[in-house]
Amino acid sequence: MDLSNAHGLESGILLGIINEKLRLECHSLEELSSMYELDTQGVQDKLSSLGYQYDPLTNQFKSF
Repeated sequence: MDLSNAHGLESGILLGIINEKLRLECHSLEELSSMYELDTQGVQDKLSSLGYQYDPLTNQFKSF
């Protein structure tokens, strides 16, 4: 799945894509952000609005 338009994706879709990329391709949110040239804070803010935050221990966004 393409993340070139991450800011334009619906939050729930973005959550699924980001968690999949973290699970299969990247070892951290920073690596994902670098690989796909994402605004880390923007992604975190968007997913926070759904009630999710990044957990570095499990390398995924989880409900809080």
